[in-house]
Amino acid sequence: MSALYDRLKASFDEGHRIELQGLCDEREYAPRETRPAAVLIAVTDRPDPGVIFLHRPDRMRAHPGQVAFPGGNIDPGEDVVTAALREAHEELAIDASGVRVVGASDPFVSLSGYSITPVLAVVAPDLLFSPNTSEVASWFEAPLSFLLDPANHRYTEVEEQGRMQPIVEIEWEGHLIWGISAGLLANLSRRLSWNTR
Repeated sequence: MSALYDRLKASFDEGHRIELQGLCDEREYAPRETRPAAVLIAVTDRPDPGVIFLHRPDRMRAHPGQVAFPGGNIDPGEDVVTAALREAHEELAIDASGVRVVGASDPFVSLSGYSITPVLAVVAPDLLFSPNTSEVASWFEAPLSFLLDPANHRYTEVEEQGRMQPIVEIEWEGHLIWGISAGLLANLSRRLSWNTR
């Protein structure tokens, strides 16, 4: 068991013992019926851990060019962990045997009608990724401490379907993480209190 996994697991369990109000999501504007989805928040096991992201190809019909976590729909018979691991394998060839799951956190209900559950996990620091080019244009790693620092979360609004929608943005070295991905990180930041430990 790695020291990073132990620290994340203890912080995760402690942070999920309490109920939090005002977590980021879009349920106020979402359809009443939602479809389940899951994403993998893969944290690299190194002294300064990072989080793996991907850029969606510009040609995709949904979310072209956006920064995202590996993830997608939950298929029949799957739970959130199984779905997140399957999607990470399909998109980046992340082998589930090299992933240690910390836990599933708060679902984010999106404007597009998905209930997206983030699965936090620790992965080996030197995994070799093989992006599926139909779903992934490129990938990058950003520091966990930077992503979970509320000082780096910018709250703004964008126009969606004719109305102004509050969103979170996190910018790191030219990569703009926003919308669902940034909202999941803002929620996780409140659960982990990472930079105060």
